[in-house]
Amino acid sequence: MFDNNALIEEMGRLGKFARRLTGNTCDAEDLLQSTVLRAMEKKHLFQEDSNLFSWSSKIMFNIFVSGYRRKVKFETQYDPETVIGNEAVAPAQEIKMTFKDVESAMGRISNDHREVLMMVCVNGMEYTAASAALGIPIGTVRSRLSRARESLQTELDAGRYAGAVAVPLPHEISAQRLSA
Repeated sequence: MFDNNALIEEMGRLGKFARRLTGNTCDAEDLLQSTVLRAMEKKHLFQEDSNLFSWSSKIMFNIFVSGYRRKVKFETQYDPETVIGNEAVAPAQEIKMTFKDVESAMGRISNDHREVLMMVCVNGMEYTAASAALGIPIGTVRSRLSRARESLQTELDAGRYAGAVAVPLPHEISAQRLSA
């Protein structure tokens, strides 16, 4: 058995060892506390002619390894923040409304534009394949696709502002008051 004062004298070296193992001061302090507690609980197992630092540092290392294995096995797999983050689902209403807007705008553009958009953007056809399927030169496919994208964007913007209510800006309100 050893004297508790001898263990207290070894705490400085044990603290350094704990910081090397854990990499941060807070975890090192927790590891040191666990080690001292375990050493005091198991002091009857200490052999008189042994080195107290070696014996207690072995206890510390075993506690650290056990904690590391537990952390790898349970905490990283079942970290609540990760699980909660994966469980959160974005609302589908906005996506459905966007699809509805795009579908409506696609119905308002020309057939040529809709056809080239569907082939290249939706179905992922290459320009050469779209050119062969439509029977037009590849340059025409590129220019038609560019105009189709512009037309679609114009229709989307027009549809977005069609149902909007016109709200007067502050400078318009003050101009109305001055004229009245």
